[in-house]
Amino acid sequence: MHPKLFTMPKILEVKNLQIKVADKVVIHDLSLSIEGGEVHALMGPNGSGKSTLASALAGHSGYQITHGKVLLSGEDITRRAPEVRAQKGLFLAWQYPVAVPGLSVSDFLFSALNNVRQSNKLPSLSAADFTALLHQAAAQLKLGHEFLKRGLNDGFSGGEKKRLEILQLLMLNPKLAILDETDSGLDIDALKLVAGGVKLRVGPTVGVLVITHYQRLLRYLKPTHAHILVGGRIVESGGPAVVQKIEKTGFNHFQPHHA
Repeated sequence: MHPKLFTMPKILEVKNLQIKVADKVVIHDLSLSIEGGEVHALMGPNGSGKSTLASALAGHSGYQITHGKVLLSGEDITRRAPEVRAQKGLFLAWQYPVAVPGLSVSDFLFSALNNVRQSNKLPSLSAADFTALLHQAAAQLKLGHEFLKRGLNDGFSGGEKKRLEILQLLMLNPKLAILDETDSGLDIDALKLVAGGVKLRVGPTVGVLVITHYQRLLRYLKPTHAHILVGGRIVESGGPAVVQKIEKTGFNHFQPHHA
């Protein structure tokens, strides 16, 4: 007999998910899986349910999962608290990051990174080791030392907020990175920096879900898979050719398949 080959669990498995917002079903019977090294693009028109899915996966209390399961590296996190999901390796780059005046970018990241490390039974980083890592990651996104001293998202431009989200991604090194319209409002230079930062984290044990209704960021990220979400349902899935199809036809070509 041949020995059974060992296979790693998928980074993300979403099984028959139904999501309600204020008693209205927004996501219908959605299934999706992401393996390490894969970049999945989830695209669709405004109001299709993309940000609802992102918020529900992150555990936002306003988004109720009424059916189905969410597995992260084989572990069921469907009912877990947002902070537990983050500790286990789920990261969400918010479409509209919140400002926290008085809390510096550096202090926030120091606390967040050591919290994740402690929850995974790893030793905390010293201030010196953390600072060295932070400055290295910030340099990759062309963020200066003064930026790191500023209040979290306090007075930040749209581009600065999005680059800070990617800085968090680089520092926290999650298993699953969900980017919720991180490309909105970015100029071409910022787009390239954001895409470059994401590429630095994609690897055999890391998967990425990019949520967008534009193709601009995808030209630099080059997703391995693409899905079209319309009316809370995935109506088509495939490879990069799906993105090219949208370029030609727009979203009006796709219609939801009702059960």
